[in-house]
Amino acid sequence: MTAAQKAYLQLHLAVLLFGLTAILGKMIQLSALVLVWWRVLITSLSLMLLINVFKLLKTLPKRQLLVLVGIGTIVGLHWLAFYGAIKLSNSSVGVLAMGSTSLFSAILEPLILKKKFNTLELGLGFLIIPGMALVVNGIDFSMVDGLVVGVIAALLAALFAILNKSQVANLDAMSITFVELSSACLFLGLVIIGSGASSAGFPVMLPPHWSDWAYLLVLALLCTTFAYVLSLNALKHLTAFTSNLTMNLEPVYAIVLAWLLLNEDKEVSSTFYWGAAVIMAVVFSYPFLNKLEKSKSTT
Repeated sequence: MTAAQKAYLQLHLAVLLFGLTAILGKMIQLSALVLVWWRVLITSLSLMLLINVFKLLKTLPKRQLLVLVGIGTIVGLHWLAFYGAIKLSNSSVGVLAMGSTSLFSAILEPLILKKKFNTLELGLGFLIIPGMALVVNGIDFSMVDGLVVGVIAALLAALFAILNKSQVANLDAMSITFVELSSACLFLGLVIIGSGASSAGFPVMLPPHWSDWAYLLVLALLCTTFAYVLSLNALKHLTAFTSNLTMNLEPVYAIVLAWLLLNEDKEVSSTFYWGAAVIMAVVFSYPFLNKLEKSKSTT
């Protein structure tokens, strides 16, 4: 198995776990802000057992540390928007909006990394749009706010994936994850204090039921720590666009899980299947089309 093939497998496993986060987010009885804070707090604590934090902070250049803190803040905002979308609508609509990530990536990556625009990537990114349109067709109008917030989450997801691309070359994935998520934890903690969410005391921020603790642990340890490190390792061998394009399978995984676990199939019309087919066709065609394009350029 080549490094690229292994990276694709790692990325798809990460996407499946990311898809599960939407289901857990709907099941946990906390506001989006407090939920995300607990998620990054538990994840950061778990990573402290796996890396030498003091050595990392001592050897990490200050400029790179500040960059990672900034990316971590974007990650925190992304998850806040993502779970906000789920709370405003449902898990299916929340993840559907993430289908626009590849389009944002195709536009932003050349601008940020100062690369030439890739016609293939732009074309495939725009092909995601009709797939999304088919998938969301028939969704109740009351869920539109959730869809809009979800698109904002997709924009932020594309942004932090592109910025991470420049960091994975000279720092291991686990260290990047720790700095970024601990930064997100501190940022969201300040937001909680500033918004008055903790004015009633710390107990109001505790999960109301014992099952929420179990869901939070799965969300933080399996769907965040493990999945986040997998995706960053994969990014070493794949472009940010490829990563974000594959992330478009997250709605497919998440909606199937929502049907099985939350009975959300009643809220999704039959056109979902056509939209899912379009999204999957775009995702799986990219590696082959990219290889064909490269082979033509070398002949």
